[in-house]
Amino acid sequence: MQLELLKCHGSGNDFLLIDELTKDLCFSEEERKGLALLLCNRETGIGADGILYVLKSESCDARMRVFNADGSEASMCGNGLRCVARFAHDVIGKDKLLIETMKADLEVEKTEDIYEGIPTFKVEISPVSFNTGDLPLRIESKTLLNGKLPELSDSLLFTALAVPNPHLVSIVTNDILDSDVQENIARKVNGPNDLFPDGVNVSFIKPIEEGHIFVRTFERGVGFTNACGTAMSASTLVTCLNGQNAVEKEISVYNNGGKVKCVVHHNHGEDRYKIDLIGNGTYVYKASIEVDPQNATHFTTVSKENFDDETSLYSKFQQGVRAYLHER
Repeated sequence: MQLELLKCHGSGNDFLLIDELTKDLCFSEEERKGLALLLCNRETGIGADGILYVLKSESCDARMRVFNADGSEASMCGNGLRCVARFAHDVIGKDKLLIETMKADLEVEKTEDIYEGIPTFKVEISPVSFNTGDLPLRIESKTLLNGKLPELSDSLLFTALAVPNPHLVSIVTNDILDSDVQENIARKVNGPNDLFPDGVNVSFIKPIEEGHIFVRTFERGVGFTNACGTAMSASTLVTCLNGQNAVEKEISVYNNGGKVKCVVHHNHGEDRYKIDLIGNGTYVYKASIEVDPQNATHFTTVSKENFDDETSLYSKFQQGVRAYLHER
């Protein structure tokens, strides 16, 4: 079959978007997994962190499903949701939309450009849970807030939370960030282990100054990525819990792929949190390929059209981000 793909990214976290919102397509679960394994492979495929399937929804404007490069399905993806928000906005023509995801229906909206000319979207990251059973994390305590996990480190303090993807977050120094500590921990908890039976995203935070943090994430099912939207949201919340940043205030979150902004909202009455994730939804190119989803072992590229202006503009934005980080 001939399949149209849209290569896109949020903060350098790149995806292949497949339109089932306006196209009459139907894939089995095995076919979705097989396409992800084939197309996301950076050595033999097109290369991406995952596939975004955008489908019709009975209750919302659109539905998002996310398959990682290893073929597993993620319950949420913040950077991917921004790309889906832009696509749905372009197709439907509404600035505010409701997108169905695995765990929740989430509000998204077109908002002020994060950098002049870059399409920018604000997406809701929720629900937030600190219950270790929701990750799951197998420890005796029902929560892990700035606590130790001796199996992973003698010195680092960790916070575990689901947003709804599972995250393990630690605030670290430059020395730790520049070492192999994060990779060693992440590979341990994403292989056979007694703590996280389903694996977990591992993020290290380096505070820069009030209202500014740097986050690097080892993403479950992917590895180190330029950015992870739910991880940046979870990390922002952790800095607020530690008194380094304030709720209801915009916080700049820097990553290897660029920058986003986050705002943590706290409903004191219900003691619930939700997070606004604000950043780009950039188109890289659109392509048409020939592939057999039932036997996804190879594909042939039929056509490809680059969005050069968008790529160039985002590169300028990245240069500014790198200059800021270099100064600090």
